[in-house]
Amino acid sequence: MAFSDLLEQVGSTGRFQILHVTLLSMPILMMASHNLLQNFVASVPPHHCAPYANLSMSSMGDMVRAMVPLGQNGQPESCRRYTHPQWQLLDSNISESLREEGVEEIEMQKCEDGWNYNMTEMSSTIISEWDLVCDQRALKQMSQTTYMGGVLVGAVLFGGLSDRFGRRILLLISNLMMAVGGTCAAFSTSFTMFCLFRVCCGMALSGLVLNSFSLIVEWIPTRVRTVVGTGTGYCYTTGQLILVAIAYCIRDWRWLTLAVSLPFYVSFLYSWWFLESARWLVLNKKSEQAVKNLKMVARINGRRAEADKVNLEMLQESMKKEVACSQGSYSALDLMRTSTMRTITVCLSAVWFSTSFAYYGLSMDLQKFGVSIYLIQVIFGAVDIPAKILVTISMSMLGRRPSQCGALALAGVMILINLLVPYDMQVLRTSLAVIGKGCLAASFNCCYLYSGELYPTVIRQNGMGWVSMMARFGAMVAPMVLLLGEDSQWLPGFIYGGAPIVSAIIAYFLPETLGQPLPDTIQDVEDRLDIRGNVSISRFSVSLESVAKQ
Repeated sequence: MAFSDLLEQVGSTGRFQILHVTLLSMPILMMASHNLLQNFVASVPPHHCAPYANLSMSSMGDMVRAMVPLGQNGQPESCRRYTHPQWQLLDSNISESLREEGVEEIEMQKCEDGWNYNMTEMSSTIISEWDLVCDQRALKQMSQTTYMGGVLVGAVLFGGLSDRFGRRILLLISNLMMAVGGTCAAFSTSFTMFCLFRVCCGMALSGLVLNSFSLIVEWIPTRVRTVVGTGTGYCYTTGQLILVAIAYCIRDWRWLTLAVSLPFYVSFLYSWWFLESARWLVLNKKSEQAVKNLKMVARINGRRAEADKVNLEMLQESMKKEVACSQGSYSALDLMRTSTMRTITVCLSAVWFSTSFAYYGLSMDLQKFGVSIYLIQVIFGAVDIPAKILVTISMSMLGRRPSQCGALALAGVMILINLLVPYDMQVLRTSLAVIGKGCLAASFNCCYLYSGELYPTVIRQNGMGWVSMMARFGAMVAPMVLLLGEDSQWLPGFIYGGAPIVSAIIAYFLPETLGQPLPDTIQDVEDRLDIRGNVSISRFSVSLESVAKQ
């Protein structure tokens, strides 16, 4: 009897699994709110230099015309003003051509007295709070980069800790850390303090993702992993729409940040109910607790007779091979220990990096589309629904590998085609971006499930922590690439589109996992490869080793 058979005996799709997966999925609804919070709390309102400190006028319009030059779009420039008020420009008798000629010769200066903001969409943002415009505009991208830096650190930290101390305790810590970090960020008194607490939120998000995913996968059977994985993915999609609704109702960045953080206090309270993974307990020499957990699962599922049959001997027999193979301690180094694990780790690293890199490159600059940020966020969130339905069908019928490769390749092609579309064709440009974003969302949905099936139980958290770290590294780099657009407008799009296409080619060398049992040990990964997957991995491993030797 294998562990999967024992899980079937106590109930693999009963009341326990339904309640377990539902409660673990609830915090995922709010994860999107923190990941994409930057689009609202850091939206850049229209702005221009504030009036001279020693002047006052009844008409603000007259003052703006007299002190701020007009840009090419006919609106007041954002970062310059006249050194002295130019009252003659208010004279209606001066022709437009003479006015423009005169302006070119007038001495300019920076906004010495601050800025005035047009707060029509948000009543307050971190941009208007701390004047992150003009010379300080790069700090906007820095705030998102530091958040993603926290996610990266959390992926490394929580991945190893949860394999050592268990999924449940790290999930509790992550929920509390997210709640407290978000609350403190909402009441920050400086930009530095805000970034510091956003780093804490980023670290907590990694802990939530990694441990929620593992607790879900390790308590459900192979046959429903695809459906459950897709369902949890839809929670994130729904969370994007929830964020729009909350942001539309709450226009102040402080209250908005607090609103998306408070639900994690509730998640922290009910997370005490969760049962630790029986697989993890057995592999960490806590078989007695594993038996208690299995008996409780059987009772919740209404199988009291089966609960009485579960004993230590039965559990140890079902996990005999896994226990024998897990006597030694495991670390992140085991991700590279064998040829197969090296290839899987390298390929998955490329897939996660490029997916996250392109995803956040598209999703974190909504104002460039020239429409309401609320509308474009709804469209970007809604496209995930059909995208994930299609990739679910594809994963179940065609397999994980072709689905992963196809989603990445199509996303890259859509982004690259967008570079050829004239800038004034905003509808077409937005449509192509939406399709590309949907493909990247489908890729995320696929790689979460695919990675969990490729890595064995003994190092699954280390593996998921590593690939999550690569994804967050991609998300960290993405905002910085946007800054390259100031010199070459086409360059960010070319980079965002090229990365998924390259990783789609690399993903071809991963083995297929459709219909395969969840591996518990590294040896299981080696044993379950089919001929085609083994040949592909061998070829790719040889190429990797030859490159390393060179």
